Amino acid sequence: MQGRFTGLSLYVSSYSVNGVIGNQTGVLFFVICITGNIINVIMEEGIFRGLFQNMLEQKYSFIVSAVIGSCLFGLWHIIAPIRGYYDGTMGCNSLIANIILLVVTSGLMGFQLALMTKLTNNLYMAMAHHFVNNTIVNILHVVSSTDADELMVVRIAIAQSISFVTILLWYTFAQRKQNKINSTI
Repeated sequence: MQGRFTGLSLYVSSYSVNGVIGNQTGVLFFVICITGNIINVIMEEGIFRGLFQNMLEQKYSFIVSAVIGSCLFGLWHIIAPIRGYYDGTMGCNSLIANIILLVVTSGLMGFQLALMTKLTNNLYMAMAHHFVNNTIVNILHVVSSTDADELMVVRIAIAQSISFVTILLWYTFAQRKQNKINSTI
């Protein structure tokens, strides 16, 4: 938007103990990234949509359970901005802005994944969507004339908002269809 866009790049960011970030393009780094994403998705979906959602639905409605689980999922993601602040790569204002954006977008994604789980009655579609989302975020980078991934949180927020609205519409139409079927029976 500011005329600094130079292109897209595929690489895996690597972090070292001293905070130096490297852009890795070797096949092994992509294999490690994909393997890590698979493990992460199985763990997060198993906990947030599998365990928490099922436990909460024993006491609350689906929507209330999805909101609670999604809020927990959003809060789960605040560690990245905290680490950035602790490492000195962002100031206090950036920390607050990143926490708000990341918690909101992760919470919305969590709600979207809960809707997908409810619609399909299993975790597989939500796991697949979560995996594709994380993998794209981890390997596709927007490069500008000044840096890579400027405003990455904004890019993620826009993508997740579009995806969220799509799944919300799908859920709404499916619920209406189910209500019509139930009313005719």
